[in-house]
Amino acid sequence: MLESVSEYSTVPDAVYSGKSELRCGQDSECGCFFTIYDMGCAMDEKKMQELLEKVSSGGCTVADALAELKNFPAEMLSCAHLDHHRRLRTGVPEVVYGENKSAGQIADILRKLLRFSPMVMATRVSQEKGEAVCLEIPGLIYHEAARMLTAQLVENDQDTHGGAGLVLVLAAGTSDIPVAEEAFVTLRCMGSAVERFYDVGVAGIHRLLSRRDLLEKAGILIVVAGMEGALPSVVGGLVDKPIIGVPTSVGYGTGLGGIAALLGMLNSCAPGIAVVNIDNGFGAACMAARISKLISGQTKI
Repeated sequence: MLESVSEYSTVPDAVYSGKSELRCGQDSECGCFFTIYDMGCAMDEKKMQELLEKVSSGGCTVADALAELKNFPAEMLSCAHLDHHRRLRTGVPEVVYGENKSAGQIADILRKLLRFSPMVMATRVSQEKGEAVCLEIPGLIYHEAARMLTAQLVENDQDTHGGAGLVLVLAAGTSDIPVAEEAFVTLRCMGSAVERFYDVGVAGIHRLLSRRDLLEKAGILIVVAGMEGALPSVVGGLVDKPIIGVPTSVGYGTGLGGIAALLGMLNSCAPGIAVVNIDNGFGAACMAARISKLISGQTKI
């Protein structure tokens, strides 16, 4: 059985609480071929160090270590060539772009990635595909608003009451929320402290100004906007923090599927704004997470 949780909150200072997600409640007796994975088998930097120390101390033979590393750092599947070494190099594991992939392909890739890292993500996944993958791999979560699949998200023990490493995700309009949620869920998956504040576009700028406290306590801001893409410029005139603008494809004809918002952000006169591609909430989150970790003095995401 699938347990659907569709409640969604746009409370200004809402911190992620596992809302808007689809959980697979199957257990090992459900008849599915796949079982819940042991997250202790992640081949990250810590696991690699432990393995080498075992070899060095004689607690593990070279043959056993080679067997464990057989498909590391890369593994060839019928539909993909997986990069298991990516998390060691970059701090972020390989992420699955779900659009134009079948549910079976997404499941095959995630199943292999879970053997090496507990942090897995798939973006641009339809609800139909998400449900199918959750049935094949129990324990995954489908985030409906973000259109993402992830492993279980661990509650962040970082201080969300403010700090240089806190990321704030702003969305100009309700139609921009899917892109904003992609950024938000990605940041949660990466372990970043993050808050969100939605529907605060320039047509009613008083909504944004009513929560200046949120703008002040964040260390990095992701600002998502469609139409003419004006919101990052406005925010850029209010704060002294790095801002990552995300243009969306929301808008009417001459918006050209987000081109107008993209050009508006690129031509902003406000300093300190960087811009990612149209609808790329994931890319904005990755950049914000890296800045956050550097500010917080952490070496790995």
